[in-house]
Amino acid sequence: MPRWARESAALAAAVAISIGVVAAVAASARSELMFRDGDSLVTTLVVRSIATGQAQDWAMSTVLFLPETAMLGLLTLLGLGVNGTLALAGVVNLVAFYGALRVAAGAARRVRAPVAGALLAFAAFGLLAISDTSPSRNALELASLLTLTTYYSATVIGVVLAVGMARRALDRHPDGPGTGPWAPVAVLGVVAAASVVTNPLFAAWATVPLGLVLAVAWALTRSRTALWLAGALIAGTAVGFVGRMPLAPVIANTGAGYADPSRWAESLGYYAALLAERWSAPWGAASVVVLLALWAWCLAATVVLARRGDTGAAVVAACGWVMPLLVVVGAIVLGTNAARYLQPAAFAPLLGLVVVLPELLPVRARAAANPIPSRRPSLALGLAGAGAVVLVIVAGAVGVPRIAAAASAPDADLECVVAWVEQSGRTGAGQFWTVRLPKAHLADQRALVQVDHQLRGYAWLVNRDDFSIGEVAFLVLDDQSPAFDLPGGTSVEEARHVSCGRYTIADFGDAGLPLGPQRS
Repeated sequence: MPRWARESAALAAAVAISIGVVAAVAASARSELMFRDGDSLVTTLVVRSIATGQAQDWAMSTVLFLPETAMLGLLTLLGLGVNGTLALAGVVNLVAFYGALRVAAGAARRVRAPVAGALLAFAAFGLLAISDTSPSRNALELASLLTLTTYYSATVIGVVLAVGMARRALDRHPDGPGTGPWAPVAVLGVVAAASVVTNPLFAAWATVPLGLVLAVAWALTRSRTALWLAGALIAGTAVGFVGRMPLAPVIANTGAGYADPSRWAESLGYYAALLAERWSAPWGAASVVVLLALWAWCLAATVVLARRGDTGAAVVAACGWVMPLLVVVGAIVLGTNAARYLQPAAFAPLLGLVVVLPELLPVRARAAANPIPSRRPSLALGLAGAGAVVLVIVAGAVGVPRIAAAASAPDADLECVVAWVEQSGRTGAGQFWTVRLPKAHLADQRALVQVDHQLRGYAWLVNRDDFSIGEVAFLVLDDQSPAFDLPGGTSVEEARHVSCGRYTIADFGDAGLPLGPQRS
């Protein structure tokens, strides 16, 4: 088969797998994170704010979600609605992740069966993702986070792409860049810079572990390419941090408070409890065992490939065990307490699979896997094309209706709040976990303002232009947020209560409630 035919068939298979994974996640309790989680709606709120022509004055976290927001903005043009767009974004994220794995698998003219290696790793990742079924954002269910737009999906893809560019450069010229192979080195620097601008966590996930692996590769092989790659990685990371400086007004939290090394024991206990919870969940123990086995496999593959002198593939395999080790240990040492920081533990070990078929098969097995080309390539091409088309059709026929059903599932309580707010023609407020879902579904999200329990403007992952309204006429309440402590002796009990199922609207009528000073 021609190379383009193999690549196209594998891409079709990746699309089919992506549709199936998103369908499984959307149909499970994990859909709470995909469609209704306050954090997951950041990109949606940004896109809708821009669409309404609102002045842009955002208070973001350390992560700016720039690629995710741009991608979601483009998908919004398809008119699929809030939930449909988020589901489609999940499919796009997964397909992009396959693309990054394909880069890491190596060039077809230098590596045997790279397409099969990338597809094998991607299929394994899909199985891990569909084993995640908890609605909790704090669960140690990390693979399915790639189907969301605000849990570092662009950073995950960027890390794997960085490893892939390092491998491509080492495969082309292991001893040092010549005239032509500067491109992978330059691309690595650009990926590092762009990734750090949007999320400095890239430095911990990729720059430190990949830089360390490249340094060891240079020490063992004296490869000048490894030095150039490490230099490009560090330089790109530095440029990324400099690029964040003009964006300082948008960053409401630099992230310095997320680390507290004095709480390392508490952090260890926290992550251990999450691991125990994952172990007891359906399919949780199996996913943990698989990841541990892959981690060990990466370690063994690194030794075998290094002895063979295949520096590029050895770097890929080494990243598969070094990244999870450094990230997990680092998260504990720094006293962090967020499961999402540990995502390399879920995707990095899969890098060992992209070198299974291409590099570690015995020579005779390689020959059998790459027989003399068929004299009837048109037949092979036709069968592969037909198979790819059938695979996508089947995935679409089975998965798309499930995705559509999950995305369009009626939520009478949400619809009640949205309809009441829009019909009132006034501006109300609510706390973070309560108000963001109704806010995202309003025609004009400015009709709901995000506040804290003391009615101060809560400038966190929201457009601060919302607070220019000065006062609000009603409050949206539910069980996710603490009781309001209103200033001036005002009580929620004084308002007229409108029931919307799990929501309650406290309408104060003409008695406006002034907003307090902003806080983050």
